[in-house]
Amino acid sequence: MDIVKTYNDKELTIEVGDRIDTVTAPDFENEIMDEMGKFDSLILDLNNLEYISSAGLRVLVLVQKKLQPDNIPFVIINVNDTIKEIFSMSGFDKILTIK
Repeated sequence: MDIVKTYNDKELTIEVGDRIDTVTAPDFENEIMDEMGKFDSLILDLNNLEYISSAGLRVLVLVQKKLQPDNIPFVIINVNDTIKEIFSMSGFDKILTIK
């Protein structure tokens, strides 16, 4: 899993590449949690993501639940067809903001 974090003022963009699976999901979660409280909006760029497992999906829901009480926007962008299909089959396209 490759992660690149970029701040534009208080907006954090996290680019994730390769795979988020049971092995890499804990690191992915830690990378996001380490930034909590430092940003006013979060963009997750999945342009280079090839695969996400249920463990990765769990992290996305966890992040959303953590940000919702403070009304911090969380948007997922650049989702390829493979990842779109995973989101659709799991119903996550209905609960996450995907652009």
